[in-house]
Order: sequence, then structure tokens, then C-alpha cells
Amino acid sequence: MRKLVYYIATTLDGFIAGPDGADPSGPDGFWPIPEDYIQHLVTEYPETLPVQARAALSVTAQGRRFDTVLEGRRSYEIGLKAGITDAYPHLRHLVFSRTLTESPDPAVELVAGDPVAKVRQLKQEDGKDIWLIGGAELAGALYGEIDQLILKMAPLTIGAGIPLFSHKAAFDPRGWKLSGHTVLDSGAAFATYARATGADTPVTGI
Repeated sequence: MRKLVYYIATTLDGFIAGPDGADPSGPDGFWPIPEDYIQHLVTEYPETLPVQARAALSVTAQGRRFDTVLEGRRSYEIGLKAGITDAYPHLRHLVFSRTLTESPDPAVELVAGDPVAKVRQLKQEDGKDIWLIGGAELAGALYGEIDQLILKMAPLTIGAGIPLFSHKAAFDPRGWKLSGHTVLDSGAAFATYARATGADTPVTGI
């Protein structure tokens, strides 16, 4: 079965964006992207680079992890404001929204229904894993369906902003098992966690 993977950049204090929700790595963002971080993405996660970055870096690799990307309306609108209607034309691209009535791009699929039901359907289909790009509200709605976390951790804190999961997520403590990690010279780190089950579930307590 395909896995739902929340692959997301985060600060050390657990924020995926500042309070305004803008792209933290954009022109006015708070995280200047280091060169070794970009090279790691090109080598390990080429399919997660948006179309403009792929063109600038001459990346053509399809990647081995994902063939589908999911995002919420607010996340999608960051690209729209930059004039990009489909940042991932090399992937099947689904946007979850109850307010958008027509897709700005024929290749982008709008989903107005229950995200959980849709993800369960996608998991049953053939293909590579499913990339959940965010934002926090969609991640909160799909919290119980996430099978793997890949956290791209910036070596900084910001104190306040948009968290990994919105406050609408249910309180539901879950254990995760570290299955891989890479620490770059710049201080950025990639940590992969699989949902813990059975004997892998950590003992709680302080």
C-alpha cells in the first residue's frame, strides 16, 4: 500500500512558516537556503523541487519516492500569487479546497470532499508514495493518515508562526521511530520517522 508522507520544512521550534503564512525561503523569507541543502534535494528528492527550481537547476529526474502531491488551498495560493498555476507538473497534483470552484490549471485536481476519504482511496491505488506538502490545516485534517514524516529542519527558531499541524488537529499522541537522518554542514538536517507500531511504540512518561 502507498504511504502518505508529510515531507515538510520546519524550524527547530516546529513552525513551517511565519505568522503571515508566506514562503519562509522566498525573497522576503526568514530562511536563506544554503547550497548544500539545495544539492541534497537535487540528489535525494528531485521530484519535490518546484518547476521553476527544476528548470533553473536543469533537473529532469523524476525521483523514486513520490508521484503524487497533496496541498491545501492556502499553500497552493502561494504559488498562484507568483503566477504559477502548477508548481509540480511532473507529479499528480491535488489541491483540497471547499472555496475554489474551478481549477486554475487543467492538470491540477480540485478536491472539495473529505480529505481522509480521498487519501484512503489514493493509498489503495498503484503508484509511488503520496507527498503531503501542507499546509498545517490539511496536515491536521490528515494527521491520523500520515505514515511517515520527513522533516527538513532549518537551524533556526522563530518563536511564533504556522505550526506543523493546525490547532484543529485532534489531540492524539503517536509514537514515531527514527528510520534515517542526514545532517548537512550548513546545520540543516533531514530526519525521517516511520509511525511506530507494536513493539516500536515508545514508553510514555517523564
